[in-house]
Amino acid sequence: MISALLYGTYDYLGGLGGYGYYGFDWTYILVIIGAIFSMAASSGVKSTYAKYSKIPARCGLTGAEAAQRILNNAGIYDVKIEHIRGQLTDHFDPSAMVLRLSDAVYGSTSIGAISVAAHECGHAMQKNENYFPMTLRHAFVVPANLGSKAGIPILIGGMVLSFQPLVSLGIILFSAGFLFHVITLPVEFNASARALETLGEMRILDEDELVGGRKTLKAAALTYVASAAAALLTLLRLILKYGGKRRK
Repeated sequence: MISALLYGTYDYLGGLGGYGYYGFDWTYILVIIGAIFSMAASSGVKSTYAKYSKIPARCGLTGAEAAQRILNNAGIYDVKIEHIRGQLTDHFDPSAMVLRLSDAVYGSTSIGAISVAAHECGHAMQKNENYFPMTLRHAFVVPANLGSKAGIPILIGGMVLSFQPLVSLGIILFSAGFLFHVITLPVEFNASARALETLGEMRILDEDELVGGRKTLKAAALTYVASAAAALLTLLRLILKYGGKRRK
C-alpha cells in the first residue's frame, strides 16, 4: 500500500524527479532550499541569543539556580542539574533524569540563559506529567535513528539491484526521520510555552524581560521548524527521483 502511494505521488507529479536540461538534476534545489532554511534558523537563534545573553535579568539568578527553583516549584525533585560543555548544547535527558545546561547558560544571569534553562525545565515537567507527545517522541528515537542510518544504503542497494520494492523500503525507512522532526515540534513548542508561563508566574523575569525571553525561545523553535522543513524537502526529493516505477 505504501509503495503504491509512492508510485502514485511520483506519477501525479509527472515524473519530475528526472534530470533537466544538460543533465542537471533539479531536485537538488529542494536540498539546497532545506539547507538555506536550516542555516537561516541557526543564524537567527545565535544572533537572538547573543543579544539577550548580554542583558542581565533583574532577579540575579543564574540559569542553574533558576532551573532549580522552577523544578522545585513544580514538585520535581528527582531531576539533577549538570553543567555540560558547548554552546547551546542544553537538553533534558528523560532516561537519566538529568537537565544539562551549557557553558553559556549554567552560570549566566542573563535573560537569554534563564529562558533557555526554563525551556529545558519545561521538558522535565512534560516527563513528570507523562505528556503524550514527549512519550511518543522518546519511543520513536530508535526507529528514527534506524531509518536515518539504513534508509539511504537500502535505497542505493535497490538501485544497484534494479529492485524497486527495495528502493521504496529505503524511502519509507528514511521517512521515519522526517516523522521524528514532526513529532518534535509540539514537544518543543509546549516546553517553551511552559517556560514563559512559569517565568512570569514565579516572577523570575519581569514583563519587559519576558519579551526578550519570548524572542529567544521563538528563535530556538524556528530551528526545529527549519529542520522539519529540510527533512520534508529531502524526503520529497527521494520520492520524486527514486519513488516511481523505473522508466523505460
